[in-house]
Amino acid sequence: MTNSAYENLDGFRVEIDVARERADIILDRPPMNTISMVERDQLRKVFEALDEDDRVRVIVLRAVGEHFSSGGYIRGFLDATPEHVSKLAWNIAAPARCEKPVIAANRGYTFGVGFEISLACDFRLVSETCFYALPEQKLGQIPGSGGSARLQKIVGITRTKDIVMRSRRIAGKQAYDWGIATECVADSELEAATDRLVDELRSFSPIAQRTAKKLLNDTEDSTLAIAIELEGHCYSRLRQSDDFREGVEAFHEKRAPKFTGR
Repeated sequence: MTNSAYENLDGFRVEIDVARERADIILDRPPMNTISMVERDQLRKVFEALDEDDRVRVIVLRAVGEHFSSGGYIRGFLDATPEHVSKLAWNIAAPARCEKPVIAANRGYTFGVGFEISLACDFRLVSETCFYALPEQKLGQIPGSGGSARLQKIVGITRTKDIVMRSRRIAGKQAYDWGIATECVADSELEAATDRLVDELRSFSPIAQRTAKKLLNDTEDSTLAIAIELEGHCYSRLRQSDDFREGVEAFHEKRAPKFTGR
């Protein structure tokens, strides 16, 4: 099975491991994996295609080399039309809209749009070499693809101002301490940590994973009462699923469940 969305890509490629139900989106533009305007559009389309690809349970966003990405191709901002620039945040939010779990594996420089697209993922695994930054102030700009907004939700306004207004770099260990990163590992362990998380996520019910992701995203800005109400409705719908029945039966029979996503 082929998909044209996975072909003729600018600065990245897609690899699908059917046996492990895993897709890797791999940034590959040496030496710093800068992300072009065209690439932003293509990344959105690839995430959308992978979301519809039945072979894939988990998506990993990673990069070739010692740096995840130094950010966007700077000259491209002056060449792009205002209309095009206004769509940047929508493209980079594609991992968040994706129903499937998305993991970002970050090492080295993870700046600008590289940081922003990682923030749109569900899990951020970082190596000890990782540095996160939103350096747009040095260009007379602000983050334009959701970076300051997503970051403020995670670390609060004080730390976000410190990062955004000072173009401050945050090391991987500090990113973990601040709750930006899910896990911080030695650089040599990043791939193994990613593999472990992929396999762990694959062991759960696909429909339960989709439901949890959507519920958490949808209630991020809601009141506690609304969040609890929506959680109850989601719980009730999952109560009717084949996977929930299988999970309960497997628990009582002391065996591993075999989830189907229904």
